[in-house]
Amino acid sequence: MSDGGRGAGELYIVATPIGNLEDITLRALRVLKDASLIACEDTRQTQKLLGHYGITTRTVSYHAHNEQERAAELLRELQNGARVALVSDAGMPGISDPGFRVIVLAVEHGIPVVPIPGPAALVAAVAAGGLPTDSFRFGGFLPARRGQRRQTLEGIRDSSQTEIFYEAPHRVKEAIEDVVEILGAARAVVVARELTKIHEEFLRGNAAEVLKALSARVEIKGEITLLIGRAEEKTEVLPRASFRQRLQEIMDAEKLDQKGALKKLAREMGISKSEAYRELQRSK
Repeated sequence: MSDGGRGAGELYIVATPIGNLEDITLRALRVLKDASLIACEDTRQTQKLLGHYGITTRTVSYHAHNEQERAAELLRELQNGARVALVSDAGMPGISDPGFRVIVLAVEHGIPVVPIPGPAALVAAVAAGGLPTDSFRFGGFLPARRGQRRQTLEGIRDSSQTEIFYEAPHRVKEAIEDVVEILGAARAVVVARELTKIHEEFLRGNAAEVLKALSARVEIKGEITLLIGRAEEKTEVLPRASFRQRLQEIMDAEKLDQKGALKKLAREMGISKSEAYRELQRSK
């Protein structure tokens, strides 16, 4: 089983399908078949894959709730010469999935760690999403709490590369609402849903268009990968004195308070409300 002449006592990081069971390499199937044991995020999920390919290797659970204890047990197995294959429910272990702890332990104890590459949702999404791929950054899961999520989005407001995040289906609409408010309605986004599965879907467009599409749905299901396009190079739309003047004109003409007028001016200028507020502060 060993690759490149390595001996026994190795940890194999095995990528498994993110949906379609045919998306697995011949090498991954060989490693899973010949391993001493397979450490699974969910043994029931992995058994579907193993059963499909007639693989009978012993499995043990390795997930977020038992990772610390099980990592130490797997290390002992490795030190005793076991060939351990680590898998997650889908994709590459350790990429927003359990795996990091046992990988670090193996490295610290001089045990070979062998990657068996394959499917990853973030790679599939960026490849087919239609946004620039010359430079991109993966940010893992967006924070569940709105304040932290908005802070994360503030941090990429001026990003010059495609930004990639995972998001839960029940939060994706709120996340796009925050994109509209913080990054602007015109920001390019792609929602990649259920990649490689029967109901695979890409929603592409600016943030306002994608939000409209999501808002029309009663329920949103499936695994979500969110791509956010790079910021457009900015030019000052109005001199700062003119910004204040235009804001006052809107307030006077439409009898709006400053908050309402600022919102209208942001739409007029094609920028987010947050950026309009910052411009107001800079103009004082």
